Amino acid sequence: MKLRTLAASVFAACLAASPVLAQTKTIKAVMHSGLKVLDPIWTTANIVRNHGYMVWDTLFAMDEKLTPQPQMVDTWELSVDRLTYTFTLRDGLKWHDGKPVTSEDCIASLKRWGARDATGLKLMSFVSGFEAVNDKTFKIVLKEPYGLVLDSLAKPGGSTPLMMPKRIADTDPNKQISEFIGSGPFIFKTDEWKPGDKTVYVRNPDYVPRKEPASGLAGGKVAKVDRVEWLAIPDHQTAVNALLAGEIDYIEAPPHDLKSLLQADKSVTLKVYNLIGAQYAFRWNTVVPPFNNEKVRRAAMYAFDQKAFLQGVIGDDRYYQTCDAMFVCGTPFEASAGMDGLVRGNFAKSKELLKEAGYDGTPIVMLHTTDIAVLTNAGPIAKDLLEKGGFKVEMVPLDFQAIVARRLRKTPAQDGGWNGFMTSWLSVDMMNPLTNSMVAASCDKANFGWPCDAEVEKLRDAFARAPDLESRKKLAAEIQARAVAYGTHIHLGQYTLPTASRGLSGIVTSPIPVFWNIEKK
Repeated sequence: MKLRTLAASVFAACLAASPVLAQTKTIKAVMHSGLKVLDPIWTTANIVRNHGYMVWDTLFAMDEKLTPQPQMVDTWELSVDRLTYTFTLRDGLKWHDGKPVTSEDCIASLKRWGARDATGLKLMSFVSGFEAVNDKTFKIVLKEPYGLVLDSLAKPGGSTPLMMPKRIADTDPNKQISEFIGSGPFIFKTDEWKPGDKTVYVRNPDYVPRKEPASGLAGGKVAKVDRVEWLAIPDHQTAVNALLAGEIDYIEAPPHDLKSLLQADKSVTLKVYNLIGAQYAFRWNTVVPPFNNEKVRRAAMYAFDQKAFLQGVIGDDRYYQTCDAMFVCGTPFEASAGMDGLVRGNFAKSKELLKEAGYDGTPIVMLHTTDIAVLTNAGPIAKDLLEKGGFKVEMVPLDFQAIVARRLRKTPAQDGGWNGFMTSWLSVDMMNPLTNSMVAASCDKANFGWPCDAEVEKLRDAFARAPDLESRKKLAAEIQARAVAYGTHIHLGQYTLPTASRGLSGIVTSPIPVFWNIEKK
């Protein structure tokens, strides 16, 4: 009863802070994390990427079958020599301030994205230059043929190539933007944003959707409600009680241990919309001890028992699967390369490798996410497995936004840096060697953890040049084998999470939660 009262008070407080909304259709949603960072290029955090899709739009987008489709682009063509892509924007594209979207905006946006994102960096290494033909048409000119241009432009994450006005896109890639003008189906209400508490979007009346039906992240993005509010309710039980009481409409990722409460209420729909799910990973910092030592990284691989980890974190085997494929089971690049003989949960082998590496027992500093349901149990279980394998572990509990900031530090772990942390990535981000930013081993240009291996990068370049699927499959297996041998990270199986909703219809089957196409009774 107390929890229902608390849920009601949270809801009432949020309502009191808003104007009277009786005449508007509003979706009140609880997302997997509070929104504290607003620049979707500056960070790979899923909540910021979700925010990005509300406000901005993309040149291409993945449909429900994960095939790239034109989005902001109307028509495109590739030259006979496969070196020049010409894109023409569709009619009716406007920024939220009323100005038209131009070629120069898109070129500046691609350059900023390409300076930070692993896929973008790889694409840009093949780009000779950009050319604005006119206000609506521009070209990407390549140094040599690159078979994944459209896949790169349609990638949903970690950093998505979202289009922004040139004045915003010209912001230093290493600094966050300070203006949030997009061209997407919703407008971000800066004046109502309370970081980590409440985020508000309103329907963009000037948005012209594509004519095709919504499919994944592609097709017609029709905003069918006037307003969307993301409410931060960090206590999962309180959020569930609020949904059951009809005080909120949507919970992105209710924890598995509360599913039975939701299933018991016939007015609640519990359904998996991200069919390809997500992949757990343990990421280490390769630039400071002890994970700068390849044998120590290998020891951790032996210590991590996938089955025990997934059972402990998810519990219900209907929602998880063990998987040796770094590029995701059930995809064209599924492989077990490099995993032969690597027996997960072999604690004796882990201890043996630590001894050979000269590990002195200094505790590794493991950052532990406390405010995201799919990660709250992951830290303690990872700690237990590592300790069984001979590591000493100091777990540092932090909210996710604090981890986003701290994981960028290269300082020694005992001086405010870090050694490792559990994370989770949408499988759609991990399903090939170019979009999988965890496998990128480009040293200082790689994501936090900064793996550095010339052979991995050489193979990734070959993958980008490969002319057909069969040759890419072969190279993907080689990349996985080398990445496992070097130790870019530990991939730890896959899982899906159902979304809970009440009184809503039209939710799109998509790897990323979106709010266009949804109708509210």
